[in-house]
Amino acid sequence: MTSVIAAYFHRARLGLELLPVRKDLSEAAHFLYLMNGEVPSKEAEKTLDIAYILHAEHGFNASTFTARVVASTLSDMYSAISAAIGALKGPLHGGANEGVIHMLEEIGTPDKVDAWVEEALAQKKKIMGIGHRVYKVLDPRAPHLREMAVQLTAQLGESKWIQMSERIAEIMRERKSLNANVDFYSATVYYSLGIPTDLFTPIFAIARMSGWTAHVLEQWSENRLFRPLSAYVGRPYGQKVVPIDER
Repeated sequence: MTSVIAAYFHRARLGLELLPVRKDLSEAAHFLYLMNGEVPSKEAEKTLDIAYILHAEHGFNASTFTARVVASTLSDMYSAISAAIGALKGPLHGGANEGVIHMLEEIGTPDKVDAWVEEALAQKKKIMGIGHRVYKVLDPRAPHLREMAVQLTAQLGESKWIQMSERIAEIMRERKSLNANVDFYSATVYYSLGIPTDLFTPIFAIARMSGWTAHVLEQWSENRLFRPLSAYVGRPYGQKVVPIDER
């Protein structure tokens, strides 16, 4: 139902009719149908389906860990998943693919990539979609999404997005020894499918719903409350409280 909610939200904000749910379409085709009002091509369906598979589960990432922490308190499934969505929304997690498109739009054209990246590095700005908290090598999901991005942009006759992406990835490998992650190419894939930028993260949530649910159920199967300890590194003990009017 997550995909239905996302698609209905999009159509409702455009003042369009909310189409009835169908049971004769795949999950990917159904979302595109509910969003656009027409059954998608087999290519578009396959592309989104692969993206769903690649995003479905990915270990103890921030949102999955959040879901398990909430589940460990024996709260309900809805609370655990809502918390996971909140973590996914952050620009350093699920919101990164939206940030990639904003970055590409800001750069504008392939000939401006080098100067933009140089300035961003000089200002120590984060290059969205580059690097990974765990992977120190190429994100294994990225090549699959890159291939789809290349095919889609070729079909649409709009290759500048993938050209810009490829050049950014090349510069970052050479300058910082950092590789593209899954968000880097998924942004171009979704954009090429005609999906609005602000629905990129909801699509991530649609795909990850199965992974979150599995983790919550696993947590409950042998539950133990998450309760990490912290090491105090602040002021020395024994400090006296100074009254506010004397500060």
